[in-house]
Amino acid sequence: MAKAKKTEEEIIETEELAEELEEVRETEPNIDLPDEAVNMNDTGEGEPNEIDEDGAPRPTKAGKRSAKAQREAEEEEARQEAKEQPKEAPAKVVHRRQEPNPLHQHGKKYREVAKKVEPGKIYSLEEALALAVDTATTKFDSSVEVHIGLGVDPRQADQMVRASVVLPHGTGRSIRVAVIASEAKQAEAKAAGADRIGEADLLAEIEKGKLDFDLLIATPDMMSKLGKAAKVLGPRGLMPNPKSGSVTPDVATAVKQAKAGKVEFRIDKQAIVHQAVGKVSFKADDLLNNTKTLIAAVMNAKPSTTKGTYVKSMAIATTMGPGVKVDVTQAIALSTKR
Repeated sequence: MAKAKKTEEEIIETEELAEELEEVRETEPNIDLPDEAVNMNDTGEGEPNEIDEDGAPRPTKAGKRSAKAQREAEEEEARQEAKEQPKEAPAKVVHRRQEPNPLHQHGKKYREVAKKVEPGKIYSLEEALALAVDTATTKFDSSVEVHIGLGVDPRQADQMVRASVVLPHGTGRSIRVAVIASEAKQAEAKAAGADRIGEADLLAEIEKGKLDFDLLIATPDMMSKLGKAAKVLGPRGLMPNPKSGSVTPDVATAVKQAKAGKVEFRIDKQAIVHQAVGKVSFKADDLLNNTKTLIAAVMNAKPSTTKGTYVKSMAIATTMGPGVKVDVTQAIALSTKR
């Protein structure tokens, strides 16, 4: 019992030591005193326990905390305040769209050759072809393209313009032709020069997405089997169509025409026909004949429901070259002349 109780002298010494430590902590707040030097009582509050008359320790005064406890309380309070404060929304990044500069939207070569084309001038068909060839800027053999704007509504099924034509001098491009037909027709297609011939095996490759051809020709009895491959062929414009002549029982003639320069044209969403009629390396007469043949085919494909002006505009350009406006009346008259 004597060991458990502290003597009056020990209590006095403890009180004096606690007072000295408290003074040091007040005068030197940056000094981090060990917990043992501050928490000298059983409750860990920083002041020594007082002994009552019966020798039992008295509770310490409320609100007295050690330096470590104060730091932890301050940190916790700061965290709570940070949680309560609303988070700032991140600043929105504004992406500015760079508007094209009409004076510098083309390269230097293009701007140089474009000076040869007089703004607003309408050229005859022969002059437009010659000028388009003269303004070709590419190092490779550029294609000569004809663009014809039509006065039809492509949203109407009865005003759709789609047909095919055999250019007398070809397009200057080698066409890979595939034929899906029965065994009896496969020999004819092979003799005509088809690049791929088959039936079930070729159809299986198409369904897998293997399209190593530029034109697909099919006999009428094969069209029911091609239904499974329509989702692969349709988006690429390779689905055989009777209007374009790619669905026919005479596969030999179809292959020969395709190899000779048969092309299929159709209007886009803006009611414009875009079609290549040859290469820059072609002779002037060959380009002229191909262009006249294409214009005549477009005129023959005029829908019966069309009202008003059928051909509204026409232009000729080469790959990556400036466009040359064509006199529509003169071009049509020249193409339909016999």
